[in-house]
Amino acid sequence: MELQPKKLFNEDGDRDWGKRKMIGGNTTNLIELNNVKYDWATKMYRTMMNNFWIPEEIPLAQDAKDYKNLSLSERNSYDKIISFLIFLDSLQTANLPNINEYITAPEVNLTLTVQTFQEAVHSQSYSYILDSVCSAEVRDQIYNLWREDKNLLKRNRFITDLYENFIANPSSQNLVKTIMANYILEGIYFYSGFSFFYALGRQGKMLGTVSEIKYIQRDELTHLALFQGIFREVRKENPELFTSVFVEELRQMMKTAVEHEIEWGQYITNNQIAGLTNEIIDQYIKFLSNERLRKLGLEILYPEVVEHPMRWVESFSNMNGMKTDFFEQKVTNYSKSSNLNWGDL
Repeated sequence: MELQPKKLFNEDGDRDWGKRKMIGGNTTNLIELNNVKYDWATKMYRTMMNNFWIPEEIPLAQDAKDYKNLSLSERNSYDKIISFLIFLDSLQTANLPNINEYITAPEVNLTLTVQTFQEAVHSQSYSYILDSVCSAEVRDQIYNLWREDKNLLKRNRFITDLYENFIANPSSQNLVKTIMANYILEGIYFYSGFSFFYALGRQGKMLGTVSEIKYIQRDELTHLALFQGIFREVRKENPELFTSVFVEELRQMMKTAVEHEIEWGQYITNNQIAGLTNEIIDQYIKFLSNERLRKLGLEILYPEVVEHPMRWVESFSNMNGMKTDFFEQKVTNYSKSSNLNWGDL
């Protein structure tokens, strides 16, 4: 199937939702929420809108004091993880419209647009954190870390290269690989960083930052579910794309990402953070990858990993109001940031 970007105005487009396709469809581009094919996308849109939050609603004055008292290892980890998160969400904000240009289901276009907005809010939250907890000099160093830290640059390159390859050559298979890359980013690439902040939170440190991260993760869970849904529909509608060779290529993308995330997680924590040993990080990321692949209907990579090695992390993510599988779990809670306090845990 030849992949073409949508026409902005398509007077010959189909309004019949029965003819709608995730990619390669003949869309009018009109958003008609009473005329949809992918009902899960409109439900997800409502969920994402109800999850609206404002970073500045969370006070960070105590974090500024805590930051000065972090150990050198904790501060180095904090700085590098924030730098990486800044890159990821900035990249997502810039690249999601490139994907949306080829999605021919208006209800999914709408949801991707909300995700783009949320990624921008995450970038706003990182700026707010850095403005609040550290000096302007340290803030600038954190923004530039990706230029100076070869491990950080390596992390940034993998996803970026996949995105740029699709932009340069927008084929159907490259779009599927980009969808998979987004799924990996939302479901694997954030998690060593998230667990670090939660490990600090367990010790009563940087609780304002941890609250910000909780809201960010709540958003990321919907983004993960969104790309899970897109992948499933594309595979159902275009089975010819998913040859055994191509499916294995997608699994190997996950394997590479897992190796990168484990290497990164061990590098930034270096066995110096309470509750985060190199072995636990290794098992945690492999466990997550098995969960992510199962949800896509793909064979897992690490059948020997069956137990969640950090169940305490779930006590944080479960508070975020969104179960990890939008398609199989009911939403447990929608709450704005003013209603979710660290003291509730």
